[in-house]
Amino acid sequence: MKKTLNRKLVNNDLAKLPPTIIGWREWLSIPQLNIKEIKAKIDTGAKTSALHAFDIKFLKSGRKKLVSFKVHPQQRDSKKIIHAQAELIDKKLVKNSGGKITLRPVIVTQIKLGVLMWNIKLTLVNRDEMGFRMLLGRDAIKNILLVNPGKSFLIGKKKRKKK
Repeated sequence: MKKTLNRKLVNNDLAKLPPTIIGWREWLSIPQLNIKEIKAKIDTGAKTSALHAFDIKFLKSGRKKLVSFKVHPQQRDSKKIIHAQAELIDKKLVKNSGGKITLRPVIVTQIKLGVLMWNIKLTLVNRDEMGFRMLLGRDAIKNILLVNPGKSFLIGKKKRKKK
């Protein structure tokens, strides 16, 4: 039985609810990075989440370490560019699906999926050659979401633009 939620749920509220069922791919947003919609692949085989980023630069503001970067939020679209900046919390060695290990910057940001909103750690990496601009790994969904691998877009459906 699926519950319909009519209020925004944030971090600690989510731990009190039964997990929400989602598909293997979903539309979500990353408000703090000004990404209104991005199609994410939900990958329970991946421990960490990854966001497509390029032109990555490391900065300092006082004692804070920052990372600035650009994002192409839509697949097969290199014209739309979002400029973003976030606090750098770590750099992490990550092995990709091809077995290549890369050192990636790590940030913490909030994601929004339907009425659910919570903080996740995201690694930044160029995903131009990948099918999805964002990968949502198991650390991000643990105790919050359950994945139905036979379904897509159960929560965050993209609104079609009328021509």
